[in-house]
Amino acid sequence: MALIAAVTPGEARNGVLASHHGIVEQVVTVSARDWSSTTAKLSAWSRVNDSWHRDIGPVDAFVGAEGIGEAQEGRSRTPAGVYALTEAFGIAPNNGTRLPYFTVDEQDWWVSDVDSPEYNKHFRCPPGKCPFDERAGERLITAGHVYDHAVVIDYNRDPVKPGAGSAFFLHVHNGKPTAGCVAVPSGELDVIMRWLDPAKRPAITIG
Repeated sequence: MALIAAVTPGEARNGVLASHHGIVEQVVTVSARDWSSTTAKLSAWSRVNDSWHRDIGPVDAFVGAEGIGEAQEGRSRTPAGVYALTEAFGIAPNNGTRLPYFTVDEQDWWVSDVDSPEYNKHFRCPPGKCPFDERAGERLITAGHVYDHAVVIDYNRDPVKPGAGSAFFLHVHNGKPTAGCVAVPSGELDVIMRWLDPAKRPAITIG
């Protein structure tokens, strides 16, 4: 679920964030120079008592080829705001994350068909037999190395707004800007994913 209110990375570090499930105690910040930037700095912070302490970073990250801002289906823009991090997946086996994790096979999709009731959801079906336009769906295994491991960014998931954008993840980078995801080197992503603790209601701030 998206958090109740979006805040800047600075506010995330110095203030208190509340999600639908309680106080957020882990925050990943993605800070870009400006809205058109295709690169950013990523850090991971823990809330201890009333202050935030950086545990990881800053790490160099790629964001959307169209920068950061209001996301839209078909645009390579990373959504600005604050969103929960609740689940993960990968073509490779679980790398030690405590988030709920599924290993991708040939039947795993992320649906980007704006006319489908499964829009912006993970769905399993054999290729050629899916109940949505497969041309507007991402068969996860075809992404290759970049999806060896990934964390789902809970943008536009509850409620889902058709056309507002789908399939936003924190994943492995390939050395260039993304279609809207946040991407970091594989080793750094492993460290971040092992650090994430669902009991601490982790979130990501992008801006």
